[in-house]
Amino acid sequence: MATILLVEDERGISDIVRAYLEKENYTVLQAFDGEEALQLFGSQPIDAVILDLMLPKIPGEEVCSRIRSRSDLPILMLTAKGDLDDKVAGFQLGADDYLSKPFEPRELIERIRALLRRARRGQPKAAVIALLDGTVLVYPETMRVTKDGEDIFLTTNEFKILNTLLSNPNKVFTREEIISLAFGMEYDAYDRAIDTHIKNIRAKLENDPRHPEIIKTVYGTGYKAGTPYDTAK
Repeated sequence: MATILLVEDERGISDIVRAYLEKENYTVLQAFDGEEALQLFGSQPIDAVILDLMLPKIPGEEVCSRIRSRSDLPILMLTAKGDLDDKVAGFQLGADDYLSKPFEPRELIERIRALLRRARRGQPKAAVIALLDGTVLVYPETMRVTKDGEDIFLTTNEFKILNTLLSNPNKVFTREEIISLAFGMEYDAYDRAIDTHIKNIRAKLENDPRHPEIIKTVYGTGYKAGTPYDTAK
């Protein structure tokens, strides 16, 4: 079974979550501050992270950012910060899901199970999709993206959104359709979270994010991908 890194400074909560995870046969590594979390992350293979934001030593936001810069594994934020702006900020840092305290442990288990399932799900596509006159190359099977020959890091969620839009160029997708096709019907996401992910994709790939060519906004409806420059089979 999968190995879960559980980062929670409240030992009572951590022990309860660990017990539920272990009952489902997950291996659980507990960290009680941000520094310990990063040490454990770098010491052995991890399949998913449950991450509290309010941590001693290194705040959860920084832990999330550091993990995301090195891996696209699923990250579920578990925190008392529950308003919409905090959730959007979490998605901007690279989190894949968000659960506010107090929470029902069974819901946490189902969310982790869904994140792991999506992470393992593969969708065969064309070998290479070329964009922006061939300067941006997208490799759907390996989740790799390059621009001008340099590798560009996209989070798992960012790549799934890009891949969904590129699956049918010039088709307009609503935000709800993007959520359903990219993540599955059970995924609990917000429209603003999709907007944030697309803003991040544009910042990384577009020549001018203010005048995007890869992902275009269709006002009042959603988004569409422009026509690929070339697709190599």
